[in-house]
Amino acid sequence: MASSQALFDSIPTCYATVSIGTPDTPLDQKLEAIAAAGFQGIELGFPDLLSFASKRQNQEVQAQDFDTLCHVAPEVKQLVEKKGLKLVMLQPFSNLEGWPEGSDGREDAFRRAKGWIRIMEAVGTDMLQVGSTDSPHAQGNLDSLAADLRQLADLLAAKNFRLAYENWCWATHAPDWKDVWEIVQKVDRPNVGLCLDTFQTAGGEWADPSTASGLIERAGGREALQSQFMTSLQTMSRTIPSEKIYILQISDAYKPSTPLDAKPDGSGLRPRGRWSSCLRPVPFDGGYLPVVDVAKAVLRTGFRGWFSMEVFDAGPEGSDQDWKDMKAYAKKAMASHKRLLEEAAKS
Repeated sequence: MASSQALFDSIPTCYATVSIGTPDTPLDQKLEAIAAAGFQGIELGFPDLLSFASKRQNQEVQAQDFDTLCHVAPEVKQLVEKKGLKLVMLQPFSNLEGWPEGSDGREDAFRRAKGWIRIMEAVGTDMLQVGSTDSPHAQGNLDSLAADLRQLADLLAAKNFRLAYENWCWATHAPDWKDVWEIVQKVDRPNVGLCLDTFQTAGGEWADPSTASGLIERAGGREALQSQFMTSLQTMSRTIPSEKIYILQISDAYKPSTPLDAKPDGSGLRPRGRWSSCLRPVPFDGGYLPVVDVAKAVLRTGFRGWFSMEVFDAGPEGSDQDWKDMKAYAKKAMASHKRLLEEAAKS
């Protein structure tokens, strides 16, 4: 593999706006911290767009008030450009696929999709992140899920936009990278690719926040787990064409101090989903996932696209991130990015 400096020089850096501050933090302050740390692009989080619109309108703007969101989107575009950043992707679109034909859920999903496409055009980005559905009401097999995504892909293609499909490791139908890759192949559209993620991959296939060890517990112990995980990563490197990876999101995870309840919570969210929401730091800052192994596997495909920090860091206990110094945190994230590439460059 190339030297760490060569990797750093060739790979563009990105940071998700939802991964710094809170939704109430002014968007311009988030962008300032991200740009000052040396990142080149952002993923625009929908909660940040909603917050920005609500402040501009002096009233709460609803998630499906697409007229208002499109009205303020050009101002967001200007803020991003003023900081010298590229708006790489709008995220996270959820629960598109798997609704029965004619259902209210399906009607709502495609109404939202058409609204988000309008926002993409107004804000100046060409890529939409879609997470694999975690709805307990989703139905069907991979073919029917692919059909739903194909319909969205064709709506996006009319605007020359792309769809980056991500496995969410708590998803009800496609929790692993193999699942979303199979679906992307079934979709068979040139504007559909993958959003891979170090947390979603390692957190789904290697770790388990509901066990005392923090690992998936199976016959053969840790050695067997590690062997199976590395085999999966080798398969990833061999089978996914680099051009079908649109972005790699980066984060680690804290091992919960107390194992999470293995059952869904009152809202139906599974333990990995609860873990994801607040226990995801930058790599090399208290987490325990094999993030470097995942990054190496992705790089071995030949991918040299966006590496994007998408963290949800409320501290090791999930409750103690005060965000008093966003610039320092963003600089820490950039240092983590550089170290990740240094480690990935090692054989």
